[in-house]
Amino acid sequence: MAVPVWVWLATVLGIAVLIGVDVWHARSPHPVGFREAVTWSAIYLTGALLFGLGVLLFAGKEPGAEFFTGFLVEKSLSVDNLFIFALILGRFAVPPEHQQRALLIGVIGALVLRGAFIAVGAAVISQFAVAFVVFGAFLLYTGVRLLRPQQEEPDVLNSRAVRLLRRVMPVTSEYSGSRLTVRQHGRRAATPLFLVAATILSVDLVFALDSIPAIFGITESAYLVFTANAFALLGLRALYFLLIGLLDRLVHLHYGLAVILVFIGVKLILHYVHTLVPAVPGIPTWLSLVVIVAVLAVVTATSLRATRR
Repeated sequence: MAVPVWVWLATVLGIAVLIGVDVWHARSPHPVGFREAVTWSAIYLTGALLFGLGVLLFAGKEPGAEFFTGFLVEKSLSVDNLFIFALILGRFAVPPEHQQRALLIGVIGALVLRGAFIAVGAAVISQFAVAFVVFGAFLLYTGVRLLRPQQEEPDVLNSRAVRLLRRVMPVTSEYSGSRLTVRQHGRRAATPLFLVAATILSVDLVFALDSIPAIFGITESAYLVFTANAFALLGLRALYFLLIGLLDRLVHLHYGLAVILVFIGVKLILHYVHTLVPAVPGIPTWLSLVVIVAVLAVVTATSLRATRR
């Protein structure tokens, strides 16, 4: 899928406008209610649907299907991030009125850094086709690892990002409104809100190690990979406040994500083998979309049924 430079620039500008509107909306600290979360989730979902329809109309059925499948994969994997986000906000005791600011900063930073990861991934794949096998094997390993029960919650208060930041600059013991830094004893010091945003950013980068290879298993187009990531990430803040009451009920989600990652890992390996031995069939995009939708529907239904009481 060849994408002209002006389309890239227009897309990046459009995403920047969305980010600007989101930042402007969150400029005044306030707890995010259910109605606000629904509104913003609908805005980002509508934006993703309109963009996907544009790809479908101007680029064709296959790129359109790749975008929607990639977006669905990224969105489903991002829900897994929300469990960690809830843990971070809880452990750092972030006041409700400042939670959306911390999430927004972390998500915007993650989007910028993911753009760099996507550029590197696209360059590697274009030069070394065997990268499909490496990515596929990594997804197989990740999928199997998700099936193992987690013995204990991660210690987010003493994560590497937190320890590194404490070495670089002093950290205040109390929040100072929505400020990230304050001047204390003649020195610039970070507030706990800065620690929270940095921790969220570092966690999302770790999750990117799974999600970016996964979406490259759906499409080789760096443009579709970037836009699917952008729309999935930008709606993550609103999705958190929308699903916060349901997170504890999605008890089977990790099983579904494990199946999806293993499926895409197999798809990547088969894609590489198909280039060497054309008789070996690949997995078409439409089948990937059907499998992913079916898996998510099943684990959601079983989770809600298992926790209905």
